[in-house]
Amino acid sequence: MILTADLVIATAVAYVGLLFIIAYLGDRQTRTRTGGFLRSPFVYTLSISVYCTSWTFYGAVGTAARSGLEFLTIYLGPTIVFLGWWFILRRLVRISHDQRITSIADLLSSRFGKSSTLGVLITVLAVIAIAPYIALQLKAITSSIEAIAGSSEFGRGSLEGWDEVGLAFGVAAGMAIFTILFGTRNVDAKEQHHGVVAAIAFEAVVKLAALIAVGVFVVYMGGGMDSIFANAAAAGHEIHARDTFGDRWIAMTILAAAAVICLPRQFQVTVVENSDENHLRTASWAFPAYMLAMSLFTLPIALFGLSFMPEGSNPDMYVLTLPLAVGQDGLALFAFIGGFSSATSMIILESIALSIMVSNHIVVPVMLRLTSGTGIGDGQGVRRLILNARRISIILILFLGFGYFYLTRTSDALAPIGLISFTGVAQFLPAILASLFWRDASTKAAICAVLVGFVVWLWASFLPSFASSSPIVADIIANGPGGIGWLRPQELFGLNGLDPLTHAVFWSLFLNSTVLILGSLITNQSALEHVQAALFLNVFRRTRSEDSPIRGTATADDLFLVARRVLGHGRAVELFSEEAKLARMPWTTLEPSPAFIRRLERELAGSIGAASAHVMLSKVVSGDSVSLEEVMRMADETQQAIEYSQDLEKTSTELRATAEKLEEANRQLRKVDLQKDEFLSQVSHEVRTPMTAIRAFSEILLSESDLPRESREKFISTIHKESLRLTSLLDEILDLSALERGERAWENRPLDAEESLDQALRVCDALARQSKTKIVVESRAPSAYVKADPDRLSQVLINLITNAIKYNGAIAPEVTVRSRVRGKSYIIEVEDNGIGIAEDERGRIFDKFYRGRLGETGPYSGAGLGLPISREIIGRMDGKLDLVSSADEGACFRITLPLIAKPDAKAAQ
Repeated sequence: MILTADLVIATAVAYVGLLFIIAYLGDRQTRTRTGGFLRSPFVYTLSISVYCTSWTFYGAVGTAARSGLEFLTIYLGPTIVFLGWWFILRRLVRISHDQRITSIADLLSSRFGKSSTLGVLITVLAVIAIAPYIALQLKAITSSIEAIAGSSEFGRGSLEGWDEVGLAFGVAAGMAIFTILFGTRNVDAKEQHHGVVAAIAFEAVVKLAALIAVGVFVVYMGGGMDSIFANAAAAGHEIHARDTFGDRWIAMTILAAAAVICLPRQFQVTVVENSDENHLRTASWAFPAYMLAMSLFTLPIALFGLSFMPEGSNPDMYVLTLPLAVGQDGLALFAFIGGFSSATSMIILESIALSIMVSNHIVVPVMLRLTSGTGIGDGQGVRRLILNARRISIILILFLGFGYFYLTRTSDALAPIGLISFTGVAQFLPAILASLFWRDASTKAAICAVLVGFVVWLWASFLPSFASSSPIVADIIANGPGGIGWLRPQELFGLNGLDPLTHAVFWSLFLNSTVLILGSLITNQSALEHVQAALFLNVFRRTRSEDSPIRGTATADDLFLVARRVLGHGRAVELFSEEAKLARMPWTTLEPSPAFIRRLERELAGSIGAASAHVMLSKVVSGDSVSLEEVMRMADETQQAIEYSQDLEKTSTELRATAEKLEEANRQLRKVDLQKDEFLSQVSHEVRTPMTAIRAFSEILLSESDLPRESREKFISTIHKESLRLTSLLDEILDLSALERGERAWENRPLDAEESLDQALRVCDALARQSKTKIVVESRAPSAYVKADPDRLSQVLINLITNAIKYNGAIAPEVTVRSRVRGKSYIIEVEDNGIGIAEDERGRIFDKFYRGRLGETGPYSGAGLGLPISREIIGRMDGKLDLVSSADEGACFRITLPLIAKPDAKAAQ
């Protein structure tokens, strides 16, 4: 295949024809069916990739060749924004859906009191700022055709029979025709352009495939990645990261992040064309992945081009000239189509977005000022005017870009042209962020801030781009206007030493933000601003009942006339039919409600913008002037409802928590009541047993005076024994009760716990001998000082050892006692080899009056208060008493007490 300019241009024309077919089929499918895959999140994501223009297709390689890793900033900024989509993009899409936002100018004018002035300002500045970017695309297309036509000179050739300016003019005209045919078919700017989006998505696939194909070819030609980097380093083209990162890197990252929000085409595809908010979830990872794929071969292509291509070759055209240099004409043509796709997709969508802004914020407001708002012809007058305004705007916008291309066509690098536009649209960012997150930002401050930022941009960034074609501009850059040095565009206020881009970004955004903040602090919001601020900031919490502050009445005929002329007869009939059906009355007697007027305003806003819709309806609605107090009440109504709802929710939560606490307290009371009943039952049982014996034997002694001496002594002994048992029981009950209430106070003092253990072992020795139980003393701590009462500690130890002896039940009963120090704790364990404690009894072993199986039937049955009393005593010594094991062959109780330092002799005395 021999590439000629004629063949390349014919291929480009055929490709545009293919885009026509795709756009036509896309429009047809969405009009006759539900849209199917055209409304899928992946088509939506591919349309967002319109961000990757010829700057990224061609210019990224040129930037890498000239400035190393700097090209990555163009991908890093959008990646940060989309990974954090939850904070900004989600809010923008929700507001756009609720308010029927049609453009970035509509967003800001709507938020700031539906200001027509701000809408006009944003529109004019956007058109000016985008002109360099459109020129960049035209330059990329003409440069690529020129590179192919003059391939023998590897990118420095000239067109034979083709004029570069004429070629650029032809491309602009072709793009204007395509955009008019498929971008201005409907007056409703909020209606998604599915045909155009389908074409843009197709172009996204083409440009990615072309760039990857060239990248794979270059890696193959270069012998692999390692070989390419090694050869580049040997030729002195090695890239050092330390030479890249700096203030320019930061500035470019900020610009890229701002551009993916503020560029009119990006706002159009990301926000306006969004049909489902959930598509952002997919785009949040899929779009960064797409950009990663686009940047994957940038460095290899740049380094291989520097090493392989002749001196003086244009690095921006390496994607084309490298395949041409080795005779791969087919791949070069594919690369050209990829670059052509990158440029045309940007031109098409940017023109659509800007034309909507021009018609809604300049043409319609002018029309409303020149007429009464209702007397503009009949039938389709307003609709025809809007559509024609958009078509003319597209032509003017594209040829404004062509004019910038004509004036700056001698510049070689593509990237600087794109950065000029990025810096320009970044001036919208402070106002956008304020509209989303700052309730007190005012319209006057926003207008002044954007204007100041843009003037600085015009002076410090836009004007210097004409230096190569204008001696006057070159003189101003070198010496300042009239020789005033501190006003030199790239050294404003004497700040020098910064990169020109960083300088322009710093001063424009700094002054822009400063004016916005200070201006908002010293100016007051109007009533309408207050309303809109509340709607924007509460977009995720409010209802839709107060979308508009227009109050008053209007006749159905007047409203229908406005609706018919803007929305069309069919849509107007549909809206009024629905209202008449809801009101259950015929059109002739219909009295439109305020809710219907608000709905109609939203519908109009989708076609002519929020500010123009508000003005147009205000002209036909009577009694729409309201007091400041009423409008402020309207603005605060939603917020008050939210706060009231939050208070109710908080109160409800507190009531639920209180109810749960009351329920828990009730359960505790029932438990205490049950325990009281059990306690009284146990006490009465324990008291009745000895009292019954005492009464019975006393009555025998009183009634039978002639009892034998042995029987009399036996009965008296039983009475004495039961009396002692009763006294002991009462003492234990009183002791436990006093311990639980904290009435039995004693003074814990430092003592050696081993001495108390020795004392307990001595006391229990006799009982052990009597019951033929062997006491085994295992390892002992040499000494262990704790704070305790010696008598009470001995009482607990005696009780545990005694229980182990009494309730052993083994054939060869044995009790093991051991003590040790572990960390900061002193531990005593008393273990027996009896039948143990059943699993169902372990949880109750420390309950009052609970005695277990052996306690109920054994020879040593007691009241079941020993363990509860022992646990209370140990607790008063800051220790713990636990059942640590209870196997089938014995039980083990453990006492744990905190250690203290050994007191000195004087302190002990």
